[in-house]
Amino acid sequence: MATSKRQLHLGLFLFSTGYHPAGWRLPEAATDGAFDPKFLQRVARRLEEAKFDFFFLGDALATSADMQHQFPSQMVRLEPFTMIANIAAVTEKIGLIVTANTTYSEPYTIARQTASLDYLSGGRLAWNVVTGMDVRAAQNYSREKHWDNSRRYDYADEFVKIVQELWDSWEDDALIRDKKSGVFVDGSKVHQIQHVGEHFSVAGPLNVARPPQGQIPLLNAGTSERSRELGAKLSSAVFTGQILLELSKEFYKDIKTQAVKFGRSTDEVFILPGLVPLVGRTAEEAHAKYRELNSLLVTNYDLTALSARIGIDLSRYPLDGPLPDLSLSTLPGKEAEWLVELAQKAEGKEEITVRELFHYFAATSRGHLLIVGDPEQIADQMEKWFDERAADGFNICPPYMPDGLDLFLDLVVPVLQERGLFRTEYEADTFRGHFGLSRPENRFARKVALEGVRD
Repeated sequence: MATSKRQLHLGLFLFSTGYHPAGWRLPEAATDGAFDPKFLQRVARRLEEAKFDFFFLGDALATSADMQHQFPSQMVRLEPFTMIANIAAVTEKIGLIVTANTTYSEPYTIARQTASLDYLSGGRLAWNVVTGMDVRAAQNYSREKHWDNSRRYDYADEFVKIVQELWDSWEDDALIRDKKSGVFVDGSKVHQIQHVGEHFSVAGPLNVARPPQGQIPLLNAGTSERSRELGAKLSSAVFTGQILLELSKEFYKDIKTQAVKFGRSTDEVFILPGLVPLVGRTAEEAHAKYRELNSLLVTNYDLTALSARIGIDLSRYPLDGPLPDLSLSTLPGKEAEWLVELAQKAEGKEEITVRELFHYFAATSRGHLLIVGDPEQIADQMEKWFDERAADGFNICPPYMPDGLDLFLDLVVPVLQERGLFRTEYEADTFRGHFGLSRPENRFARKVALEGVRD
C-alpha cells in the first residue's frame, strides 16, 4: 500500500488567524475564520488537494480576554467534534484529528463520539489525547483545582485503556443482519468490558459497532516524562514543539527508543514537530513580510522570559542596540547561540538588535520553529530535519491565514513533491492508511482464537 521510500507526513495545525500573534492584523488576513464554516471547509479542501495527511484543530476548555496580545486564535474556537463532523462531510481522503481532554470527560462518551466520527468520515479520524494544562479549566468543570501532572496522566492511562476496549466491544462480524433467519446480531460477539479500576467503572459494550479503522489512531503532544511515555506506548504520532535541530533529534531518538521498549516498531510512531513556514516567492519578499508582521505586534516588550532563555539580562541593553556578547550567558551549552542564529536567518541579516531577537522569540514562544524564505529554502530546512531524523513530518502552522497557507501549498509542496519527499496522490482512504499502519485485530476475537471458547 505505502511507497517503500520514506516520505514526509504533513498536516495542518489550524490557527484560524495564523500562528504569528500579529497575523490577524495584516490587511489581507482573515479575522473571522474560526466561526465561518465556508472558511474552514475551504481550508480542508485545499489541504486535500495538496494530499496532506491530516487537518487538525486543537482545543482548550478555558479562555480569557488577556490572550488577545498573545495568541488571538486561541481565545475562542468551535467545539472540535462538531467542527470535524462538518469537515468530514465535505472531504473524502484527508485525515481528521479531534482533540478530547481526558481530565474533563468520560471514557464512554469519548469512545462513542470518536467511533461515530470514524463512521461519518469513512475511517479518517484520529484522537489527540490531552490531559489539559490550563488551570482555569477546573473552574469551568466544577473542580476546586486543576490536577497535577502525575494525577492527570494516571487518570488518562486508565481512560484510554477503557476507550480502546470499548472500541473492540463489538467484533467486526457481530452484526449479522440476516433477514431470512431473523438474526440481527450475534450476541456472542458483543462483549461487556466490565472495567472496574481506580478512577472508572464501565460495563460496556459500546452502543456503536467497532469503528471502521478498528482502533482509532491516538496522538499526543508534550515533552514531560509522562507525556513521552504515553506517546511511545500508545500514540501513532507525537506532536512536539521544537525550534532547535539538535534538541529535536534528541526528542525523536528518545520516543523511538521508548517505543521499542514497549514492544513496538519505530515505524509505528511518527514524530511531527510544529513548523511555521513564512513563505515568499523570493527570500526578500519573505523577509519583508516577516518584518511587516513584527511591526504589528501588540507588546510591552517584557524581556524577562527571553532573558531567562538566553541567560543574559537583556533589560540592561537598549532595544534597538546590538545584542550583547553571548559569552556572557550564564547557561551551559549553545542554546542561546542557536536561538540567535534562527532569529538572524528570519531577519535575513547577521547583525540584529535586542528588539529583533524579541520579535523572533515572541513569534515562537509556543515552541514551534519559524523559518522564513523562498520555497527552496523552506524545503531545504524541512528536508534537513527529515534526513537527520529530527522529524518524520511536520504539523504546519501558517503564520497568517489564508494566504500564508496558500503560499505554502502552492509553492513549497510542489518542491517537496519534485524531490520525492511528499506524495503526489493518496495511496489510502483512512488515517491509518496514510501512515502505513495496518488495521489491528479485535482483542476479543483474538482471545477466542487463542482460547477456542466464546463467552
